[in-house]
Amino acid sequence: MEDNGMMGTDVMQEDMQRLETELMKGHRIDPNLYIEYDVKRGLRDSAGKGVLTGLTEISDVTAYTLVNGRQIPAEGELYYQGINVYDLIKGLRGRKFGFEETVYLLLFGRLPDQKELDRFLDVMFELQELSGRFVRDVVMKASNENIMNSMQRCILTLYTYDEDPENISPHNVLRQCLELICKLPLIAVYSYHAYRHFRKDETLLIRNPKKGLSLAENILFMLRPDGGYTELEAKVLDIALILHAEHGGGNNSTFTTHVVTSSGTDTYSSMAASIGSLKGPRHGGANLKVQNMFANIKEHVKDWKNEEEVSDYLQKILNKEAFDGSGLIYGMGHAVYTLSDPREVILKRFAKDLAQEKGMMDEFALYDLVERLAARLIMEQRKIFKNICANVDFYSGFVYSMLDIPQELFTPIFAIARMPGWCAHRLEELINASKIIRPAYKYVGRHLEFKPIEER
Repeated sequence: MEDNGMMGTDVMQEDMQRLETELMKGHRIDPNLYIEYDVKRGLRDSAGKGVLTGLTEISDVTAYTLVNGRQIPAEGELYYQGINVYDLIKGLRGRKFGFEETVYLLLFGRLPDQKELDRFLDVMFELQELSGRFVRDVVMKASNENIMNSMQRCILTLYTYDEDPENISPHNVLRQCLELICKLPLIAVYSYHAYRHFRKDETLLIRNPKKGLSLAENILFMLRPDGGYTELEAKVLDIALILHAEHGGGNNSTFTTHVVTSSGTDTYSSMAASIGSLKGPRHGGANLKVQNMFANIKEHVKDWKNEEEVSDYLQKILNKEAFDGSGLIYGMGHAVYTLSDPREVILKRFAKDLAQEKGMMDEFALYDLVERLAARLIMEQRKIFKNICANVDFYSGFVYSMLDIPQELFTPIFAIARMPGWCAHRLEELINASKIIRPAYKYVGRHLEFKPIEER
């Protein structure tokens, strides 16, 4: 039998099944105990609101207004270092380096003037490269379909290429963070091309980024066989990167950044851990779920403009009679936002512009219709009065598809965008905190007497 490092015999499989049964018996906790001890599962209270675990100045997520001490649902707002993201997008005025300017804002706490931005771009252009040896020896090795795994592996290996990897002074960590922000797009795109070449027998395409192009432009330039893109395509991708760059300290991957950073470990370990969090389908994979759901809807709904037909199928999805049987309409609802997710509102506008350029307005109209119908159906199904709004994942996958970005890169694009936010939070944790993050867990098992093996 070929030794591929995996358990393959029938006997071994039976043993593993037995061990799995023992595992489940040994780790099952009575769910009533979570209520008895008032455990904040998922670090959330009974209303689903996050438990306060830290302070940050990097970004603010708001969904309520206070009236006489009461929280009243309001249109969602997102602030980067105190700047409303609506104003940030509006203020770009057609300039192409919106994401780079956002990186500066998140890292340094203020917007740069033109001279500062130009110098910052020069630094980013110099860092936006990978050595041929690294591409050959690291990126091209052990390729697989999950590009997030490749990104983790490459980030951890960058540790060995760093002359001062363990130094966690703000100066050194800033240098490491800027390098990761600039190199991650190359790692992601090259890893995808390696996967296509070694696993799908496609022609290998490795194109160096061009100095002077925005990060969004270079992603499209490196990804596409002809290197071409329209001005609107690059603009929409730039907007998507800005909207995904940061979202408070409490989301799973950013909280991971704080937790791992508080241990005093190196930057590469911290960022790899955050990517591991985002890799989870409950966090970074939601836009792919939305895309798969819409593919299913298109397959089963004959008339995309018929509200009754679309509504009936959405009801089947909610009743667990269609799509994946989860009972979820993906892309709808958010842990914080109530009336609207500002990221979704902005991205929807640009998605419409891109759909017009691509001749895909019928698809956009279907998304718009599902968004309008789903909120009402979910509220009726669950008998809740809290408003349900679409989140940013509702349109992001659609945007990536119109940009001809393969699904394997959907979550990696999210990671590329979020890296500046993780870096800002890592620096904030290092500068302000002095204790390792250590929440408590209540032991609810039994204390037992040890028995010698012959008496068991």
